[in-house]
Amino acid sequence: MTSLDDLPIRPDLVGLKPYGAPQLSVPVSLNVNENTHQIPETVAVDIIGRLAASLLNINRYPDREFLGLRRALADYLNDNLGSELMVENIWAGNGSNEVLQHIFQAFGGPGRKALGFKPTYSMYKLIAQGAQTGYVDAERDDRFELSVETVQAGIRDATPNLVMLCSPNNPTGTPVALEVIVAAYDALQETTGGILVVDEAYGEFAHDQSHSAVTLLEGRPKLLVSRTMSKAFAFAGARVGYLAADPAVIDALRLVRLPYHLSAFTQAAAEGALAHSQEMLRTVDDIRTQRDRIVSELSAMGLDPYRTDANFILFAGLDDAPKVWQQLLERGVLVRDMGIAGTLRVSAGTETETTRFLQALREVIGK
Repeated sequence: MTSLDDLPIRPDLVGLKPYGAPQLSVPVSLNVNENTHQIPETVAVDIIGRLAASLLNINRYPDREFLGLRRALADYLNDNLGSELMVENIWAGNGSNEVLQHIFQAFGGPGRKALGFKPTYSMYKLIAQGAQTGYVDAERDDRFELSVETVQAGIRDATPNLVMLCSPNNPTGTPVALEVIVAAYDALQETTGGILVVDEAYGEFAHDQSHSAVTLLEGRPKLLVSRTMSKAFAFAGARVGYLAADPAVIDALRLVRLPYHLSAFTQAAAEGALAHSQEMLRTVDDIRTQRDRIVSELSAMGLDPYRTDANFILFAGLDDAPKVWQQLLERGVLVRDMGIAGTLRVSAGTETETTRFLQALREVIGK
């Protein structure tokens, strides 16, 4: 049987492993930061109607520029953040990972370099490798925080063409202050004039939702803010990510996208969800409540949860994290071992799921 080693893949891909968290069938799955709440039935009915309508024209290609979806996304951001974005400021893809891939294809490439601050979202490095872009890591401050001084020093030392800031950061949940983002942008323009990407996949879960880099776009044409409908909108299976940026950036991304990359069904479903954005986002308050409950109860158990603005919590204080992970799994609860010594990460689920996790953890650690 032919193996991967027998194939003439690119030399820089040899030895790499594909991204992926464990996909196991368990009663309580809290390992991939999904919104575990189902979408409201009334919204589902509307989306089904829109999908059925789009099916009547499925013999034709979809709107290549997905203008209706871009307009709906701009309206959503404007309504919730007080921005004044236009259709020309918005891009979208099959999940925010495809949007990030477009960015690396347009602004990365051989001889160019991207910078991240570890630990952070592991797909940045994988996407960079796929786009033949060098990738380097800089260190964070204590407790995974980022300061003005740290980001500026990291940028000046690495002289990157692309900088990735995840806020709230995955896997730590750490928010990045707006003044840090401004400092990173200024330092990058002073060095290489490169692109700053702020990944706000978990932005709606922040304690202060107005704390968004979207509010910084004016006058910063090389600032890009990536977001997703997967998390707060409970739309992970639909695969819809998007980006807000200067119209010139959107033109650059159009150079590298595949034609008709968003299907008619994707566009119809996403427009339907956005038409009911307030109803779709009602679960966010409950998820925040469960997140804060987990933080409080982990502390009461003598564990050490890190500051989080996301729908998940990274917590330390475990003598043998892989063993705890396995013991939780044996009790029907799946969390994530990120490979950070002494820590595990858990997503905030429904009240019932959260209770199951906390009960199982108490049994495992004897609290």
